[in-house]
This record gives sequence, C-alpha cells and structure tokens, in this order.
Amino acid sequence: MLFDKKTAVITGGAGVLCSAFGAMLAREGARVALLDLNAEAAAQRAAEIERAGGRAIGVGCNVLEPASVNAAAKEVADAFGACDFLINGAGGNNPKGSTAEETYGAGTRTFFDIDSKDFAFVTDLNLLGTVIPTQVFAKQMLGREGSSILNISSMSAPCPMTKVPAYSAAKAGISNLTQWLAVYFADSKIRVNAIAPGFLITGQNRALLLNDDGSLTERSRKIISHTPMRRFGQPSELLGAVKFLLNYSESAFVNGIVLPIDGGFMAYSGV
Repeated sequence: MLFDKKTAVITGGAGVLCSAFGAMLAREGARVALLDLNAEAAAQRAAEIERAGGRAIGVGCNVLEPASVNAAAKEVADAFGACDFLINGAGGNNPKGSTAEETYGAGTRTFFDIDSKDFAFVTDLNLLGTVIPTQVFAKQMLGREGSSILNISSMSAPCPMTKVPAYSAAKAGISNLTQWLAVYFADSKIRVNAIAPGFLITGQNRALLLNDDGSLTERSRKIISHTPMRRFGQPSELLGAVKFLLNYSESAFVNGIVLPIDGGFMAYSGV
C-alpha cells in the first residue's frame, strides 16, 4: 500500500483518465477526493471506488471559482485531513476555441472567427483551472515531506496540434507553469511534475477521433501514422507514471519534469 494514510485530491475527477487515477490511488491505500463540476458523476465514481474496497468521496467543484475550491478543500479536510497529493486534471478543449481547417482558407470557422471569450474560456479552464486549486491545496502541503502536485500537459504543448490554438497555448502554459512551481516550492518540500499523455480516446475527443461506425476519422489516421506504436493509448497505461511521480520513495529527486507517455509520438519526425 504505497499511499496508505495519504490524501489525494483530483480535479476533473469524474473524467475517464482522472477516475482511473483515483481508482489506482485508492487501491494503493490513499483516501481519494474526486472534485468535479458534475457533482453527481463525481459521487458515482467515488461510490465505485468504495465498492471496490477503497475510500473516496465525490465533491462538486468549479475550479475557476476560488470560493468553490475553498469550499471543496474544507469538505475534503473534514473527511480525510490535509491534502498530500494534488492532481490537476480538470481541463479540456471546446470547439468554439478551434478552427475548422488546419490552415487558413475556405472554412466555416477560421482563426479570425474565434471569439476572444471562447479562446479565454479554454485557456482559463486549463491554466487558471490549475492555478486556483494549486493555490488552495498547496497551502496544506507546505513543509510536509512527500507532498506532490501532478499537472496534466499534452502532446500539443511542445508541438501545437492543428485546429486547436487555445488548447495548445493552454497546455504549453501548463508545462511552463509546472517548471515554475517546481522551483518556487522546492524549499517547501513540495515536488511539482506533469505528465503529457499521447492520444487516448476519452469522452471529450471521441467524436473527433471516431466516426459513428467506430472507424477512424481522418485526424485519427494522421495521429496513428505519426505514432510509432501504431495505436491509441489506454488510460491504464498512464497509471505507472502517475504512481512513480507521486511515490516519494522512488522519485524524491524528480522535480519539474513533463513526462511524455505517447507511444513514441514525440520521437517520430514523420520520415
């Protein structure tokens, strides 16, 4: 039980990836708080963990509202005590912050058609939605050896994906913020790292990657052709990296990194 008596807080906790993180941490003994804008979904995911023998609660939380995050922090502290691990999993894209085509030309939505408010929504959701929970929960970690924050970057951070300018900019910000926070909190015994997942099929991107009949879209075929392992990843294939980065006994000197988990996507030049 690597994380016995540890409290793990996961924002976006009802999502496909983050609920898998929560289930893994619970199996390793952690007390897991799943924070999500959808309180009902968070409660359902927590109930699944409880039925499997773990300890978990679901908490409704809007990561863009400090009052909401502070209220969630109080609920978590009342149930499980101070936070040891924070996974900033809330984020994602929105079609209104995207273009219809890869390059400028004929199209129903060009870069010039993206409203600044829609662009800001995507960047805020990912970047500010990481900053605010970190401000709230890191206060509980100060000076406590073994405390760790894990952010979620993307393959779109080092090399922006076409069509998603807001999301790409936000995730590049996450990678940069991770490094900044790692330095800032180094003397306070809080490590800060990130993972950068490759391409996995989730609820948010399913319509972009799969046709109604389950076949690959044109975008999916491009992704697979640039992934040396020639397939999408699975949520379970992120768990080892998450476990390693949170486990102080194995990664105590690992700080400020962004770990790709991408099937070789970053290593392949296309030729």
